[in-house]
Amino acid sequence: MLFGYAAGVRPAGTPIGLVLSRAARVVSRAFDEALADAGGSLPMWLVVLNLKSGRAANQRELAASVGVSEATLTHHLNAMEKSGLLTRRRDPENRRIHLVELTDAGEATFVRLRNAAVAFDRRLRRGLAAEELATLEGLLDRLASNVGEDKGEGAPWAVRIGQRGQETKQG
Repeated sequence: MLFGYAAGVRPAGTPIGLVLSRAARVVSRAFDEALADAGGSLPMWLVVLNLKSGRAANQRELAASVGVSEATLTHHLNAMEKSGLLTRRRDPENRRIHLVELTDAGEATFVRLRNAAVAFDRRLRRGLAAEELATLEGLLDRLASNVGEDKGEGAPWAVRIGQRGQETKQG
């Protein structure tokens, strides 16, 4: 059997997983390009977004919010600290914990990458009505649920940062 069909029987259409995978790859590459054009990357964007939204203050929380291992996060933080985008210091209450904070250059990077992300989102939504977007979000949530994935309430994109830096619940 191929894609749940008996040998010799063609599926009525392209399997939805392949359609979704192709769309995700195209959108992901385009978003990576938009962030690169703004002088950043997806890992950098997720770090500054989580720090700016206040979702994480120390490296352990930040790794969980970004969805990477602490070792992977440390690699990104080292590069960002070397570039002057953030500082790390030991928590005076618990010296084993490193607190992470954006510098002025990190704040400027956040604004640049936020503007790129907002422009990309507008581009992505172009030509889609609000009702279509709501349907799409519901369908994508259902597909994720069908394969046993949580919706990701703790995901870095669960909070949207408005133009003035205030936090608003995504929905």
